[in-house]
Amino acid sequence: MQLKTERLLLREFTSGDWPSVLAYQRDPRYRRFTAWTERTEADLQAFIQRFVDWQREEPRCKVQLAITIAASGELIGNVGLRRPAAGAQVAEMGFELSSMHWGLGYATEAASALLRFGFEELALHRISAHCIAENTASARVLEKLGMSLEGRLRESEYLKERWWDVLLYGILAAEWQG
Repeated sequence: MQLKTERLLLREFTSGDWPSVLAYQRDPRYRRFTAWTERTEADLQAFIQRFVDWQREEPRCKVQLAITIAASGELIGNVGLRRPAAGAQVAEMGFELSSMHWGLGYATEAASALLRFGFEELALHRISAHCIAENTASARVLEKLGMSLEGRLRESEYLKERWWDVLLYGILAAEWQG
C-alpha cells in the first residue's frame, strides 16, 4: 500500500527501515513527549517488525506507513490508523516526525493523506487522535486537519517522572467531506 502527496510517499515499512527510524528516535527533542528515555537497535527492530507483521493480518485493522520524501526516498517519520477490530468504523490516528523536518508541513501533509484514506477507502465514520497537551506542535497539526478538540484528560499520562495532561481530538466523516 502506498499513498502519494505533493511532496511525500507514504509506504509500507520493511524490516530494513529500522536504522532510519532509530536515527530520529535517538534525538532527545523527538523523545520529549514519549515514554522512552533511550532507544536501542533491538528496540527499533522490534518496533518496525510490529508494523511489518500488521501488513499480513487478515483482515487488517492497523496500518502504519513510513513517511518518506518523494524526491529522495528519505524516511522521516511514520503515520498510522488503528481500528479496534475488523470492520470497525472508528480508528485512532497517530504520527511522528524527525525533528529535523519539523515546521515544514510534512506532518500535516502525511496525516491529511491518511485521513483521506480512512474516510474514502476504509469508509470510517470517525477518526480520533490524542497528544500531550504541552506538545503544541502536534495539537496544531490536528487542528489544521479540521479535527475538533473534544476534551482534556488532566494528568492522565505518566512520563518522564511527572503527570501530563492529554488532549483528545476527533473528526467525523461528514466533517471531512463538508
